[in-house]
Order: sequence, then C-alpha cells, then structure tokens
Amino acid sequence: MRRLLTCLLIAVTAFASAPAYAMQTVPPGNRNVEQPPVPGASVRRTKGTKTTFDRKYEKIYELLSTDHELMGKIRKTAAAYGIEPIHIIGALVGEHTYNVDAYDRLQSYYVKAASYAGESFRFAYDGEDVDTFIGRPEFAGCNGKSDSYQLWSCREDVWETDFRGKTVDGKKFPDNRFSAVFFQPFYAGQTFGLGQINPLTALMLSDLVTRISGYPKLSEKDASGVYKAIMQPDISLAFVAASVRTSIDDYKRIAGMDISDNPGLTATLYNVGNSRQRASAIAAKNHGGATVWPEENYYGWLINDKLDELKALN
Repeated sequence: MRRLLTCLLIAVTAFASAPAYAMQTVPPGNRNVEQPPVPGASVRRTKGTKTTFDRKYEKIYELLSTDHELMGKIRKTAAAYGIEPIHIIGALVGEHTYNVDAYDRLQSYYVKAASYAGESFRFAYDGEDVDTFIGRPEFAGCNGKSDSYQLWSCREDVWETDFRGKTVDGKKFPDNRFSAVFFQPFYAGQTFGLGQINPLTALMLSDLVTRISGYPKLSEKDASGVYKAIMQPDISLAFVAASVRTSIDDYKRIAGMDISDNPGLTATLYNVGNSRQRASAIAAKNHGGATVWPEENYYGWLINDKLDELKALN
C-alpha cells in the first residue's frame, strides 16, 4: 500500500508540474550513429589500470547477471521510485565501464562503506566551511526554498553566477563546479560507492530519498553522514533512482518531453548532471520551431547500444 501511494504521489506531482503544451515522447535508441568521443580522462584512467572499456563492461555485466541479491535490490528500488530497473542498470553500467571497475560482489561495497564509518570529513574550500559559505548574502534568495533539490540547485546557480572564477571580498574562487570545489575533500572529481554518487547530488536529492525510502535527511554540516549514505549500497541505489526520477520529471516539467523510454538519455543525464539546465536548453531550441530531440553522450550511447542485452537482466 505504501509503495502504491508513493507511485501515485510521483505521478500526480509530475502531472501537476507538466507544461501546458502536448507532451512529446523521445524516441528510443541513439540519435548518433557512432559513439561520441570518450573523454581523455576516462581513457587515461582505464589505460592506467591496464584494462579496457570492453573488459570493464563485461565485469559489471557479470556482476549484475550473477549477483541476484543486487538485482533484487535494484528491482525493488526502481519500483519504489516509479521507474524501470533498466534506468538504474544503465547508470551502474555506465559508471563502472567508464569511471571505475566493478567490485567482485555486492558484499565488497558493504566492506568499503564500513571503512568510512566514524571518519571525520568536512565540506570546505580554503578553510571556509560550506555552511559558512552559503551564509553569505549572495545566497539570501535561496533561503525560502524548503525542498532540498530546489534549495541546493539555487545555491549551485548562485555559485555559477556570483563566485565561479571570480574574486569576492578579496578571496579568489576556482573556475570549477560547486561540487568539485566544496564537496570533494579528497580530490576534485571523486565520487563514491556502488552508484558513484557525488556528495552535492546526494544533498540535492535528500528530501526525495527521505520521503520515498525513509532514510535520514542529509546535512552539509555532517560530511561523514553524507559519505556513509552514498557508500552504503542500499542507500546508494535509492539515490541513483532518485536522480533518474528527477531527470525524467525535469524534462517533463520544463521541456515537455518524456525521456522514460530512452535509458541512454537517462544514463547520459546521470553522467553529466544538471538536468534542469539541460531541459531548459532543449526547451529553448524547440521554442516555436521543429522538434530537436535531446542526444545521448558516449556514456548513454553505450547503454542504448547494449539495450537488449541489459534489458535481459531485468
């Protein structure tokens, strides 16, 4: 009953926020005949570990096809968030093909997560905690937003317009993403766990995950708590699902497009993030003209290319 009510809530929310014009369903498959270029950093990382993308794909595919406990968790989590399991599968396959190697079994992730328990971390840049940073007057316009997705999206927007690559009050800030500057204390670009979740993404999606899965709300004041959540496989899967659910809803609400039948697109958005901005950009391209469909990147292209094989895992 709880799952049914949750799915109905998701559906009603998506319908209420949808644009007034007719919804368009994005066709399945890839828009690009050939795979878009894979970033050099991913190529170098893979070569540095003396492996190939094909081997990494085979490794994560084997994990998913043999770890029945993991697949059971994926199916259960997907149902709770009102999405098909292939969307979670696509996100995991993309991450472990292009960014990290899959561990041999699900238990390895629990062991890894345990190693972070009790550690002391903080989100900061150049001695300034992020909690102090977002108390600056530039962020005042965000304070009335109660939902974590809207709140942290607003703060990310303020970073982009007022701080990124600029000198403010005598302090120079890097020309880099908010998440890379304040939310990755080990080194920029690092993500963690089964779903390779970024800490800022976890903070954004915290309210949705709390509402649907019942996990405790995350806080920027408790970096260790954020890492504990994204390192735990069960919780990590909830954040993967929440990310996909949010991307689908953003495209419906902002661009009037249903991308739920194209796992390559949801995987692309899982990889690149910023679904709000990307939905706005595609909406602008379609304003008063012929339809321009969103395109998959290299990461999503693989998922659509391997779709029949991956769907067999469902």
